[in-house]
Amino acid sequence: MRLHNFTKPALTAALACVMALTGCQKSDENKESTSDQTTSAAEQVNTPSDADTSEGNTMTSLEVIREMGNGINLGNTLEAYNHQAYLSGSSPTLAETSWGQPTTTQEMIQGMKNAGFDTIRIPIAWTNGMNFESGDYTIDSRLMDRVDEVVNWALDADMYVIINDHWDGGWWGMFGSADQAVRDQAMEMYKSMWTQIGEHFADSSYKLIFEGANEELGDRLNDKNITGSKGVLNENECYETANLINSEFVKTIRSLGGKNADRFLLVAGYNTDITKTCDDRFVMPEDTADSKLLLSVHYYTPWDYCGTDGVNQWGSSGDYDEMNGLFKKLSKFSEQGYGVVIGEYAVMKKNGGIKEDTDLFYSNLMDNCDLYDFCPVLWDCSNFYKRITNTLADDTLAELFSSRAYSKQEGISVEEIKAAAQTRLEESYNFAMEESFADVELLPSDDAAIAWIMYQSADYTKSYSVGDSYDPTNKTKGIKEKNALITGEGTYTVSLDFSECGSAKGVAFAALGISNGEDLFPGYTISIDKILINNSPYQLDGKEYTSSDDEHCTRVNLYNAWVSSVPDDARTPDGDLTDCSAQIMALGDKTFVESITITFTVHAPN
Repeated sequence: MRLHNFTKPALTAALACVMALTGCQKSDENKESTSDQTTSAAEQVNTPSDADTSEGNTMTSLEVIREMGNGINLGNTLEAYNHQAYLSGSSPTLAETSWGQPTTTQEMIQGMKNAGFDTIRIPIAWTNGMNFESGDYTIDSRLMDRVDEVVNWALDADMYVIINDHWDGGWWGMFGSADQAVRDQAMEMYKSMWTQIGEHFADSSYKLIFEGANEELGDRLNDKNITGSKGVLNENECYETANLINSEFVKTIRSLGGKNADRFLLVAGYNTDITKTCDDRFVMPEDTADSKLLLSVHYYTPWDYCGTDGVNQWGSSGDYDEMNGLFKKLSKFSEQGYGVVIGEYAVMKKNGGIKEDTDLFYSNLMDNCDLYDFCPVLWDCSNFYKRITNTLADDTLAELFSSRAYSKQEGISVEEIKAAAQTRLEESYNFAMEESFADVELLPSDDAAIAWIMYQSADYTKSYSVGDSYDPTNKTKGIKEKNALITGEGTYTVSLDFSECGSAKGVAFAALGISNGEDLFPGYTISIDKILINNSPYQLDGKEYTSSDDEHCTRVNLYNAWVSSVPDDARTPDGDLTDCSAQIMALGDKTFVESITITFTVHAPN
């Protein structure tokens, strides 16, 4: 993503985009470490990569993924978008600090290597230094030289280096324009950009990897940032265009000189989303080089935990199931011989700091990466690696990253690494199974219909089981719930109590859900009898309707701003959809919710 430190003005829009699809402070042991956890650049001994030999790049993509170890992003730095100021003469180093990060130094890069990161991903906004609006696609030499400097610091530190084109002001929306001429300009600019980059770095080490895009190859090809209007591509056309762009990326780099003939190339998945990328409509491009393509996806799942302050815990059996299942699905690419890079992952807090259970999340993610031949690359904007002081913010995470450095696994067979990862995954899951539902009254079950309130506060700091899967562990700690087992027609009551974790501020999303409702009680409808906010009656702002997003969970939207019209499957007890709305409980952001209680009636079909 492009807005990961939660400090830039576009945060609200970013969260809304994600929702449309996409806590508590830790104890003293997790306060920022003041100890010196890095060594000077002079103390680092470089080891040449097996890829750089007189015979060319001899490694396969699966082999290089293992050597890439684990990585870190130089986030919100060279991709900081300051286009007009740059064209007006602003220096590259000033532009790279415009999103709140310090000027990059060689000591900073070396410190990342010493902390156990074998790979650095450097997001870049190339159009910052390109007067593309006038049709001139030449990359400013000052920008190219600055990128060259930072890349070489990383190569000198014996790191693998990934450079890409990262959001870049949203120019990618030109590919979705209704005007074919604008689409043609987009492809011309894209090929010109990578031709210049490829030629400039043609003789650089094979440890330099080009990544053709960030998260833009997919739905965001319809972005309106540059064109001024939303694009016209449907999803099938977005897949086709993404495949075409990836193909042109590979062909362009391979046509250039030097080491580009067999350099590793990182191909962006659709939306860099695992499920979307595993869709058969996404196709890896053909390549003239043998086993030199890598695949890039990102992992911020579940978003309520990774990207908001609403859910401040992770580690239920459902959490492990979700992560392990998605990574297993993604392994189809490594089984086909493609190394996979998790180009971004992170657990973030709005005001910085380390969220509770981050170590569990990261550890399980890295175990999956060991098992399936993936390289994890942490998204970081001085949240973990403090770039000003070159120190680490959390000792537990520091030990975790250090333990997963390539040097710590060197000499251990691939089979042994995978077996150890599998054992850790099983142990973590078994422990979670024992602990997850100790205090849960109604356990999730395929054979039970359970009603609950999905809730996300307006400031995203309070959350309870948002989504069509009933998960009473996916919540802000301290919320007390009363859920209901649905046995058929009748009146039921469900509630949420926020008194132990602080009032919820308004509502960003809320719904009444019944797990397995469509399966166990097909065609049934729901009427809302009464809603109490802080024990006082709330007058609904419209008429409720019953529907389902996934054909399994029955839902009544209470406040869903992303549903602007009544869906085709909507139904009501009286058959009348007049005045029905998905926004019938529009609590303002100045409403402080201490409790919410809903009494409703389930009706059998007539």
